[in-house]
Amino acid sequence: MTGVAPHTPVLLDRVVELLAAAPDGVVVDGTLGAGGHARAVLEARLERYGRAELLGLDRDPDAISLAAEHLADLAADERVTLELVRVRFDALPEVLDTRGTPQVSGVLLDLGISSMHVDRAERGFSYRAEGPLDMRMDPDLPTTAGDLVHELDASELAGLLRRYADEPHAGRIARAIVAARPIPSTVHLAAVVREAVPAAARRRGGHPATRTFQALRIAVNAEIDALEMVLPSVIDRLVPGGVAVVIAYHSLEDRPVKRAFATAATGCLCPPGLPVCACGHTPEVEHLVRRPERPSPEEIAANPRASSARLRAVRRRTEESS
Repeated sequence: MTGVAPHTPVLLDRVVELLAAAPDGVVVDGTLGAGGHARAVLEARLERYGRAELLGLDRDPDAISLAAEHLADLAADERVTLELVRVRFDALPEVLDTRGTPQVSGVLLDLGISSMHVDRAERGFSYRAEGPLDMRMDPDLPTTAGDLVHELDASELAGLLRRYADEPHAGRIARAIVAARPIPSTVHLAAVVREAVPAAARRRGGHPATRTFQALRIAVNAEIDALEMVLPSVIDRLVPGGVAVVIAYHSLEDRPVKRAFATAATGCLCPPGLPVCACGHTPEVEHLVRRPERPSPEEIAANPRASSARLRAVRRRTEESS
């Protein structure tokens, strides 16, 4: 992992504020990364409760190793219980069941891609650095970005770009990719995409390949499927007063979070017009952050990758709040 720039945790102070106030018990960092959020949360809860327990999940073995190194001093503290597990975050229910933990006090999901991925050219996530078309967060996954680029037809590629990136030039880009195959590297793919985009569009916004790389990464790692699968469990596994915090980086991630939190915070879900509630649904959570919170200008200046972050949070209702 040498040569990798340290990852700067996004919205760190707000995450710590929300999770430090959660009840005493286990906090799950479902997207552990290098352990930046985990360290700050552990320290805050140690100060608040005199003890702290954290379960860290990540699918990337490099992340698990790096976090273990960064958190080693805290793990050595007899007041701290730290367990790191190499799994994707949607395995949360199975991990909790295995360790005999029916409910937890807090859950953090910091979605998207981390610096440790972008800054390592050999992982294939960056269009700026020469690398293989890989993009797997878990190196054991069977399908790489290169497999998708070379095996999907133009129609399938265009559909992928529309679904996972809202790419307005999906058809043009997909046809250009098919015509240019074989495409040996990330930089080569970025050049193909750039040439496929109309000249006027190239002059607007960021790099023309940004959306294409996003779509391929999401497809390779099944990110949205995993998120939609785990959100109900995140809410269900919270103790009364427990807190869930999710940081998303684009609308494709934020929409299912907004929908899941809104549904869990709503009472009756029956169609309008029914004289009596037939569903019996009662609110499970209350919003701690109803409108997504964004990083401050100061944080964005210090960490430009935080610019698109949006944070939502809910708290599991207690008998007093019901």
